[in-house]
Amino acid sequence: QVDLVESGGGSVESGGSMKVSCAVAGYSGSNYCMGWIRQAPGGEPEGVAVIGSDGSTKYADSAKGRFIISQDKSKNTLYLQMNSLKPEDTAMYYCATDRGINFDYYYTLGCPFRVWGQGTQVNASS
Repeated sequence: QVDLVESGGGSVESGGSMKVSCAVAGYSGSNYCMGWIRQAPGGEPEGVAVIGSDGSTKYADSAKGRFIISQDKSKNTLYLQMNSLKPEDTAMYYCATDRGINFDYYYTLGCPFRVWGQGTQVNASS
């Protein structure tokens, strides 16, 4: 089973930047999609950014021009660089991937996410 562990969350003032990371273990395949999903208190999950095994990326409209998703395959780590943060970016950020045996999945930005990490909280204060 794939194991995802996020880190790097915290609090930042509006307009600031933050980078969150996700350590990936338990999967060595060459074909996958991975990404970041966020959920604000009382809100629905929202796909933020996705990256494929070929390096292709997709972003939610709310993230375009401000967020950058990347991966370091040598370190088995996924990143999300967030710039120009706004109060509405405040949420729990989850790393997720389609690699897994779960029947249920959450489909967004072209990726059927089956495995999620525990999440890291990002707070952007006004």
